Amino acid sequence: MIGTSPRAQLLDAAIDHIAHHGGAGKSLRALAAGLGTSHRMLIYHFGSKEGLLTAVAREVEARQRTALADVGEGREFWRRLTDEDLRANEKLFFQLYGQALGGTPGTTEFLDGVVDDWLGPIEALLARYGVPEADRPAHARLGLAVTRGLLLDLVTTGDREAVDAAMELFLAAYEK
Repeated sequence: MIGTSPRAQLLDAAIDHIAHHGGAGKSLRALAAGLGTSHRMLIYHFGSKEGLLTAVAREVEARQRTALADVGEGREFWRRLTDEDLRANEKLFFQLYGQALGGTPGTTEFLDGVVDDWLGPIEALLARYGVPEADRPAHARLGLAVTRGLLLDLVTTGDREAVDAAMELFLAAYEK
């Protein structure tokens, strides 16, 4: 990663590490050891374990929004979201969401944009599906809620077949 800051390098490494080894249940020292750095460096760059995990979840979300803009249709994006490589980061997302809603120090900034940042990219996808512009805001919220609900179902139950069937039914409503 030539030309990237030490913080960005640590963030990339943390995203990859958490994807393969989890992270919310680990201590800051254990996360640092897994990343090949010290807990002091993580505190310097992220403030706390919660700050690191929040930065990871926010960056994963940002990357998924970018991917949504690049995909041609909802099924392709759903396949990306349900890829096994994202499961630990999705679990982290829901853990942090609950902590932030509960006011856990170091996590509350996670809520900034957690809904609103997705609405524009989803509305752009809906435009490709032919949804009238006036209806897109409500459909975008519905699509975000359905997607997150099914992802929560997936990380909870592991029932890929059932969540895929539910998403297929949801997406079929947009194919007229």
